[in-house]
Amino acid sequence: MNLTLSHHKKNQKETSVITIPLEARPRRLTSTLLWAAQILLAAFFLFVAVPGKLTGSHGAVQEFAAIGAGQWFRYLVGIIELAGAIGLLVPGLAGLAAAWLAADMVGATITNVTALRNTTYADNAIMTAILFAMFVLLAYGRRQQLKAVAAAVPRLTARRPPLEART
Repeated sequence: MNLTLSHHKKNQKETSVITIPLEARPRRLTSTLLWAAQILLAAFFLFVAVPGKLTGSHGAVQEFAAIGAGQWFRYLVGIIELAGAIGLLVPGLAGLAAAWLAADMVGATITNVTALRNTTYADNAIMTAILFAMFVLLAYGRRQQLKAVAAAVPRLTARRPPLEART
């Protein structure tokens, strides 16, 4: 659908016609909102969530001790979240990173309501559930990127004949 604007001058044979595609505006607005959300969430993870896990802040050490999986798990989660936050800022990886972090938030929410249910960290379940919803919305907004990755996987994993058979 296009919006056409015309301008006619009196007593002259000059006409100006401007055609604006209406589909372009919502896509641009959606893309801008997705980028704003990606930048804010990446900043949150890069400056708030990840540093405590990777540097061994007292709170992160206590939280992962309460989980009972060992401190190696704190490092693993920190690296997973760091990779996801960086991925949110890379145009071709943003959808995959959002799906990656949504999966991370599912694990975090389950951990908060089960292993940490009787601790002060159980309240984090609300925040991780909200973050999960935000990452799902981001992944949905970048679904074309996810479709491209899904289409590429069979090509990457297809068995190729040995070199001798190809010549």
